[in-house]
This record gives sequence, structure tokens and C-alpha cells, in this order.
Amino acid sequence: MGDPRDRAAFDGHDRPFVRGRWIGALALAGALVAALAGCAHMGAADARPDAETAPELVPLASVAPGVRQDMRYHGRHNFMGRPVAGYEAARCWLSRPAAQSLEAVQRDVEPLGLTLKVFDCYRPQRAVDDFVRWGKDLQDQSTKAEYYPRVPKQELFRRGYIAERSGHSRASTVDVTLVVLDGRRARQVLTGPLADGGEVDMGTPFDLFDERSHTADTSLAPDVQRNRQWLRALMQRHGWRNLPEEWWHYTLEPEPYPQRYFDVPVH
Repeated sequence: MGDPRDRAAFDGHDRPFVRGRWIGALALAGALVAALAGCAHMGAADARPDAETAPELVPLASVAPGVRQDMRYHGRHNFMGRPVAGYEAARCWLSRPAAQSLEAVQRDVEPLGLTLKVFDCYRPQRAVDDFVRWGKDLQDQSTKAEYYPRVPKQELFRRGYIAERSGHSRASTVDVTLVVLDGRRARQVLTGPLADGGEVDMGTPFDLFDERSHTADTSLAPDVQRNRQWLRALMQRHGWRNLPEEWWHYTLEPEPYPQRYFDVPVH
């Protein structure tokens, strides 16, 4: 049974008043629906903003022109074997704080005869979606020998190599290695083959889906382990955290946009 006070409101003397209350309630409900729709729109904008709602993404070349760029997902030299959705240009974009921090790292390594090289930076959400579609297509095994020779493709999701979200889409994560400019100076801090113009030996290629890509893998040669540790210590000094499963993967901390996943194409 309802409260007697509610039933009293429907007496004949109260009907005009009740009608006014219902009209007001309907107006309030409409306002709430509009507000909730606006919140939903804002949430969608956070996940997939257009160029007007994106954060300040800057070309790395405008902040740190000395950093080399080998943007693998713009071309065919990647685990999908084709250009990836969202990479309309072979450019590294980052949040401004991330770009400025990477420029500071570059200043540290240049006197040592080294330079940074990035393989991927900001990654649009549509690119991550493209990864997921590829991962579910078990008929496409064309790159298995090079990128996942010891992992069945159907296990790439379970093992965490492919996921529906990526920190790269938050614009402060990079995939990075070192290139030798002057082997004589580089030997002061690194070991192994250090040919001028070549990449420092990190034991595995970029994007190899394998336990050997784990930063602290002890099955690799001592020179490789030292080089990975040196890169990790260098990046950590500038506020970058390594993903233990990928020696090349670093995220700036604190992140400028820790809860947002952007979808502006790289152009």
C-alpha cells in the first residue's frame, strides 16, 4: 500500500496543483535525459575524439628532430604485413610532455655517439581495432615466421600480445631503440657489435611476440642483457616506465591523459 499522503494529492481540490506538479516533473525528467545524453556524448568524445576535441599532440620532429623515426605501422614491415588503419603518414605524434621528455633523453645519448629511434608513438584507437580484426583472422598467417614463430595465433589475445586497448592511444607511450652514430664513443656504455649506423643489439627485433622480447630475459647473451638494462635505466631517469614483456615499450609517468584513448588519425 502507498503512503496516504500520496493518495490525498488526488482529491478533486488538488487536481490543478497535481497537474502542475506533473508538468514540472516531466520538464525535469527531460532535462535529466538531455544531461545524461550530453555526458554520454562526452564519454564517446573521450574514446574517439575528432581533431577539435583531441589533446595537444605534437610531431616529435618539431621537438626532437634528432630522434630517428621508423614508423612501422605506416608501411608493410610489421606483424600484419600491411599498412595499419589510422596511420596516414609516417610520423611520430606524442603528447607535448612526452615529446619534451624524449628530447631530453636524446640530449643525453648524443654525446655518447648514440641516437634514439622510434618505431611507434601515439596509436589511434582505430589502429588497435585493426590489430584486433587481424588477430581474429586465423586464416592470415603470412607473418608468423617473422613475428610469432613460437606462438599459435589463436593464443595472441590470451597471452596479451593483442588487446582491445593500448597505452599508445593515450599519446605518451613509445616503442624505442638505440642507433649507433659513433661506435668508439658508444663502447663507453654499451657492448657487443656497435657498427656506425646500425641498431644496438637488443637480442630480438621490434614486435617479436616471444618471451625472448621480455626485457629481463636471462636466456640472451650478456651483451644483449646489458644493452637492454642500460636503455631501461636511461629511460627511467627521465620518467619512462618499461613494459616488462617488451624491451622497446616505454610509457611516461605520470601520463598527461591516463584515462583517455584517442582516435585522431596520424597525418
